[in-house]
Amino acid sequence: MELKDKLISSFLAFENQVNVDTPIHDIRSEAIKAFETQGFPTKKQEAWKYTSLNTVLKEDYSLFPKEENAIEYKDVKRFFIHDIDSYKIVFVDGKYSSHLSETTHDGIDVCLMSAALNKPKYRIVIENYFNKIATEDSLSSLNTAFSSEGAYIHITKGKLVEKPIQVIHFTTGHEDALMLQPRNLIVVDENAHVQIIERHQSLTENAVLTNSVTEIFANKRAIVDYYKIQNDNQYASLIDHTFINQKRESHVSVHTFSFGGKLVRNNLNFFQNGERIDSTMKGITIIGDKQHVDHNTLVHHIEPNCESHQDYKGIFEDKSTGVFNGKVVVEKEAQKTNAFQANNNILLNDKATINTKPQLEIFADDVKCSHGCTIGQLDESAMFYLRSRGIPEKEAKGLLMFAFASNVLDSVKIPEIKQRITKIIANKLGVNIGFDL
Repeated sequence: MELKDKLISSFLAFENQVNVDTPIHDIRSEAIKAFETQGFPTKKQEAWKYTSLNTVLKEDYSLFPKEENAIEYKDVKRFFIHDIDSYKIVFVDGKYSSHLSETTHDGIDVCLMSAALNKPKYRIVIENYFNKIATEDSLSSLNTAFSSEGAYIHITKGKLVEKPIQVIHFTTGHEDALMLQPRNLIVVDENAHVQIIERHQSLTENAVLTNSVTEIFANKRAIVDYYKIQNDNQYASLIDHTFINQKRESHVSVHTFSFGGKLVRNNLNFFQNGERIDSTMKGITIIGDKQHVDHNTLVHHIEPNCESHQDYKGIFEDKSTGVFNGKVVVEKEAQKTNAFQANNNILLNDKATINTKPQLEIFADDVKCSHGCTIGQLDESAMFYLRSRGIPEKEAKGLLMFAFASNVLDSVKIPEIKQRITKIIANKLGVNIGFDL
């Protein structure tokens, strides 16, 4: 049975496992119909022109884990940013792990989507925000149809969350192949501030496909810093959809660090609904072998006096493939918009591939907008200079690549994340940098 047919036939069984008396029951039903009509995306669609899901979809995935699988903190400690105090929402094979988590309801809600869906006190928030900005493309609809678990984060008005929130999904390999569909809802009220770190990590070489949807609402003057650490093994694939709705004077930044995984597709969508909004999206991709990472971004400028900044760096080796498809839309009313978009890439050999397509659609006339991309190899004159100073070739190459990618780290606001990413980059490049940023 093909995966599409298996998912559609499993929907009734899924509904028998969850409470249908929730505000999203009808939404789920409409979503599975949308997925049935559209099916999985193919390369015939412009947005998926350079990314094929064929090798990922051929696995016989288990859709619902048969049992809860416990893991010990000592065995997974290295995957946490463990040198900071943080709230933690941890899932193991799609199920909440209470002993690895630290949640709270002390003035803010850092808890589970399943709790929010089933408890009356959360009903107003769910009705006002759930599925309000997620697009109706096939994979988002598929996630909506099977929405039951994930992170629910509500930061109330004026709250400055004193420690970051880590959302981590582990897979144990107890299933030969497993498909997960986490759904996250993050609502940050007026004048509130939160930092969130997200990671998906497989602990074995069994196949994993994660189809994740996150909706983030940043209300007036809210500040949200979001960090995605993608360093999974080469048997795990991730399709990540993140939708962000910003209100007046809010600031949202998303940093995406893509270093691992078989196939990674990041769909990142910003919608600016107010004046004096700032949107930042930055990323570093370093992959090799036959890995594939696809960044698909959208910034929709709707009202005047707003800014957006995109800066994505990629380093590709072996037979790896990178894709960057970034679009900035500036509506007629969005005068005095300042939008910057850049995608710069290094190919380390002639077998690696990058497909890049920065786009601007501008309907206003009083704007400052720029976009561009570069694809090249390491600077030979810089290599010669370093070699002439006695630096071995491997270390010289590593230093140049590190310098190329590291400026993206300048806007990371959590020092421990900056240090962790610095070490991962050094390890990926095979050099000892000898210093922390």
